[in-house]
Amino acid sequence: MRTKLPDARLSPRFSGYVTFGRYPRLQDVEPGSLPVDWSIYGVPYDSGVTFRPGSRFGPRAIRDASQYLKRYHLEHEIDLCETFSLADAGDTPVRPFSPVEMMETARVFAEGLGDRERTKLLALGGDHSIAYANIMATWKRRGSPKGGLAVIHFDSHLDTVPEVWGEKYSHASPFIRAIEDGAIDPNRMISIGIKGPLNSKHDLDFAREQGVTIFTHDQWRVEGDAFARAFVRRLEGREAYVSFDIDCVDPVFAPGTGTPCPGGFTSDEVLVLIRALAGLNVVGADVVEVLPDRDHADVTAMLAAHVAFEIMCLDAVRPKVEAMNEARDGR
Repeated sequence: MRTKLPDARLSPRFSGYVTFGRYPRLQDVEPGSLPVDWSIYGVPYDSGVTFRPGSRFGPRAIRDASQYLKRYHLEHEIDLCETFSLADAGDTPVRPFSPVEMMETARVFAEGLGDRERTKLLALGGDHSIAYANIMATWKRRGSPKGGLAVIHFDSHLDTVPEVWGEKYSHASPFIRAIEDGAIDPNRMISIGIKGPLNSKHDLDFAREQGVTIFTHDQWRVEGDAFARAFVRRLEGREAYVSFDIDCVDPVFAPGTGTPCPGGFTSDEVLVLIRALAGLNVVGADVVEVLPDRDHADVTAMLAAHVAFEIMCLDAVRPKVEAMNEARDGR
């Protein structure tokens, strides 16, 4: 067994210390399970928000909600804990009064987790500004590939604003910064679920000029998941990062977020859409913008925990998808 979990039928899920999915703490991973394949860590920071704060408590809420997260994926037919060694690496240090210092602190923390060449990083936010730190850490750990990483971005907003109130590192700007730094290949980036009114039509300019594919929620309603599947095929195995802002989901299903936008995916639709990305070469991810104070019955935090699980399962199912494709193509 790659990941040793407490037996839920002997040790109740509501007892013991809380880690994501009840995975072992990184420092407690047994030698036989090293190196760790995925290190999950929290970034309890929300000083980059432009509307409602509170997502600094998101990592705790997601961990709490993940206690009933199970290990076997019914649709992919894989046991995540048998496939990978998984660990919770705790939280980054926090520098709440300086966005630039916070991004550097989080990046350095993430870069030092687990095995630099083997361990992949999944960050739990926190606001979306923290994606910049995890993208930079992931890119550097992958050898800073020329051209940058491919990105699958779920959101209501593009998050490519040059600056807000004179600040360049808010949750409105992680992708423009990472593109400028060379960590993202904009021609291999897709933003899925974009919806709602904009401040102006020029909010679209940067993404369009850089070659980012904008796949709005209305387009998804017409074209369905086939577009996402086609985008994955076009990547041809290129290393990809998944960034998931919970506000892409209709606030009816995910009310606990700071910049809610009416409409959007249902919980079921977004989980199915993530599964449609099977075959994606995932090398890093984040799940952000969970605001527990606005949540009801922990539904947003629970969805976020399952989204994180689904993203790691994309990595686990990839060899199976590749084998099926080779058999289909007669290779």
